[in-house]
Parts: sequence; C-alpha cells; structure tokens
Amino acid sequence: MRAFRSAVLPGLRGRLGAVLSVLALLLGALAGLSAPAQAAGSAPCDIYAAAGTPCVAAHSTVRALFAGYNGPLYRVTRASDGAATDIGLLATGGYADAGRQDTFCGGTTCRMTKIYDQTSRHNDLDPGPAGTAGMGADRAADASELAVTAGGHKVYGIWISPGVGYRSNGAASGVAVNGQPEGVYMVASGTHVGSACCFDYGNAERTPADTGNGHMDAVSIATTCYFAPCTGNGPWVEADLENGMFQGDNGSNPANRGNSSTYVTAVLKNDGQTRYALKGGNSQTGSLSTWWDGVLPSRGGYRPMQQEGGIILGTGGDNSNWNMGTFFEGAMVSGYPSDAAENAVQANVVAAGYSGQTNVPNGPQGTITGPGGKCVDVAADDTGVNGAAVQLWDCQTWSVDQHWFHRSDSSLSTLGRCLDINGNGTASGTQVELWDCNGAGGQKWEQQADGSLRNPQSGRCLDAPDGTTANGTRLRIWDCNGSAAQKFKLN
Repeated sequence: MRAFRSAVLPGLRGRLGAVLSVLALLLGALAGLSAPAQAAGSAPCDIYAAAGTPCVAAHSTVRALFAGYNGPLYRVTRASDGAATDIGLLATGGYADAGRQDTFCGGTTCRMTKIYDQTSRHNDLDPGPAGTAGMGADRAADASELAVTAGGHKVYGIWISPGVGYRSNGAASGVAVNGQPEGVYMVASGTHVGSACCFDYGNAERTPADTGNGHMDAVSIATTCYFAPCTGNGPWVEADLENGMFQGDNGSNPANRGNSSTYVTAVLKNDGQTRYALKGGNSQTGSLSTWWDGVLPSRGGYRPMQQEGGIILGTGGDNSNWNMGTFFEGAMVSGYPSDAAENAVQANVVAAGYSGQTNVPNGPQGTITGPGGKCVDVAADDTGVNGAAVQLWDCQTWSVDQHWFHRSDSSLSTLGRCLDINGNGTASGTQVELWDCNGAGGQKWEQQADGSLRNPQSGRCLDAPDGTTANGTRLRIWDCNGSAAQKFKLN
C-alpha cells in the first residue's frame, strides 16, 4: 500500500495543483469584476498555461493576453507617405496605446498591416494572399474604423469588411496538425455580422485553398445557417471545419440559440479525433453557454481531423473574404482546454471592461450624400479594386465603402483608394471610379457654395446622369449647372 501511494500520489498532487491553479485564477478574475478599468493580474494565456494548455498564438489590438507581455500589438501604415509604426501598450500586461496611433495617423488614414503574435512563436498575421475562392489578395483593415473602450482606455478593434483579412505565412509554429487537440477563443462583435463566408479565427490550410473536409478548425460568429434548421436569426457561434459551418454533430443544432450581444466571447475546442465543443457568452457580463459538447461530424474527413496548422483572421480557409465582423482579441492553445480554464478566461474577458458600440464605424471618415438622399458608394460590396464603379446607393451605416476621408490635398478616399475621373479625363460625361491615390488632377474635389463638388482640372462637377437617384446610378462629371443632380454634401 505504501509503495502504491508513493508511486501514484505525486501525479495526483500535480493534477490537483493544476486544478487549484485554475480555480485560483478564476477567483482572481472574478474578483476583478468590480474594477473593470484595471487590467486583471492574470491574462487569458496565463490562465490557459496554468491549466496545461499553453497559448501557441495570441492576437489582439486591444490588450496584452499575457500579464508579462510588453511588446507590440499591431502595426499601422500611413496612407500619406507609406511610413509605418508599431502600436504597443500603455503598460506591461495592459491596454493598447491608441494615442500613439492617433498621433501617427493624424491628418491621414492608416491601415493595420500586421497583427503581432504575443507568444514567443512569432505567429504574426499579415494581409492574406489571393486564394482559390476567386477573390483577390486581402487588404489591411482601416486602423481607425472602430474605436471602443476597454478598462476605461480608448482602443481600436479590427473592422472586417468584404476584402479584408489576415493570414499566417504557411503553417504556424505549434498550431495543431493532423488530428492534434487544440482550443481557440475570440472576442468579436455580435452586432456587426453577416451570413457570407467567412468571418473566422483559427486553424486553416497552409495555403489559401480548400483541401477538403476537416482541414480547418476555426471558430466563427455569423448569421450563416449552413445546416438547417437553426434557431432564431443568429448570429451563432459555429465551427468552420471546412466545407461546413457546424453547430452540432453533422451541422444542425437547434439548441444553439445564438449570441447577439454587443461583444461575444466565442469558444471552440476540438480533440482532433472524436469530440468538439462550442461555447458562447456576453463578453461584458456573465458566463459561457455550452452550445455543443459531443461528437465530431460523421461525414468523411472529420474523424480524425486533418488540420494543416495555418492561422486565419476574418476569412475562410480558401480566402473566402465576403463576410464582415469585428475582432478584438483571441488565442489558440495546444491541447484540449478544461471547462474551468475557459470559464476563467471568460471571467477575465468580462473584467477587461469592454464598452461601446461595435456595429457602426466611428472613425474620422464621413459620408457624401447626393441626389435623393443617397450615399456615394463603391460597387462590388466593399472590395475597392482599381476601376471599381462609384455610384449612388441607399445609405448604410456599417458600409465601409460609404465612409470617405477628405484628405489635405483635396482628394476623397475610401477603402484605401481615391475618387478618380476615369483616365484623368476632362470631358463631360466621363465616369468616375475608385483608383490608387496618386495626386492627379482627376482626384481633386472642391465643395462649392451651391452644394456641388467641382473638379478644378476639368472645371466640371460630380453629377448623377439626368438626375437619376436609383441604386446603382453610376456617377460622372458634367458641366456645372447648379441642378439637384449635382448636390453632394460632405458630412
């Protein structure tokens, strides 16, 4: 009996120690709920590590995900001159230094051109390349599109609109492959959501191509009811396991009632062989709800999983980048996390003190309203490629391509490009488009006292042909005449 005890109890003591560590972290996080303006003593990746499931990737534009982290969170690149700077923390283990971004980007626009991994593995994320989904390469998010507060500090989220997305360079270090267990969580918006593919964070193919069932293991929040029936209108926390947004065994799970709070904690864990779980919660209050804890899909390819170890943010595995969302923080861990660890992470997220709307852009950009009260808009759902048509469309507060920045050189920009006259033309009837900002005369616009927008080079005004106000009306330049067809207001 003595020999048996001496052989077994050390392991038992170790397991009890790990459990007690997680419970201590949970109690510490809960204690922090009364003071949301203060960063918690233990951050999410400390909690996971104490439970034996260490973070292998940790990304956030809001705060440190390790209590001891004091490196950069993300990089911003300035539109005016191409200069870049890293945005770090106000203090070790604390919140982002948004003031540094505001100073650096003042008078111009910036994009988030790199999202740093806070682990020692350097699994940083860059705008993703074109994939087999047929979309072009991803562009970086507008750095100032959405400001919120966390812990009483101004911070910025990553505003994902169609065409925006990030990816690791090939397989990331330490991320699960070939049926290994892993967990992932993210804090995202539950109000800036859509049904297209795909607003994901997590494990994906090494290259942007759909290589088959089970080659992804990413968490998503969307209004995508991929496998009917679904309960309500969502959004739902789902698992993108490739070729399906799963809520349960083979997809459908009416027990998943969705998470539509302003901020949502979305959680996925997968043992890589037979079992996975999905959870969701309000990132501002309360605990997690378990929406699924059961078998992996019995369709071919998911038992075991076939993960490839890449990391995506804001897109699907094949670079399907048609959806929208807002990302604030997230991490991927090695191993199958315990419920206690996930509960402690949720308590820590609540203690971080997120506040503010997440569904309406609040950056320095404004709208341009034209004839019929319609907004000046870019065709093709926010993709913003060179040559994209500029048109009238119903105003939509969440639509990034209707948010224009009036630059100091008298140009008007959105989606990183400028309102441009096709071919730098000057003739009446020449259509306008979106094009790389280059300082050309065809990109200068001056507001006139009569409400028109005049291009000095041509001497002509922005115009809706024949005063048409229907959605999709392509805009042009025309002789300035003071008519209602030429009334455009910079808001």
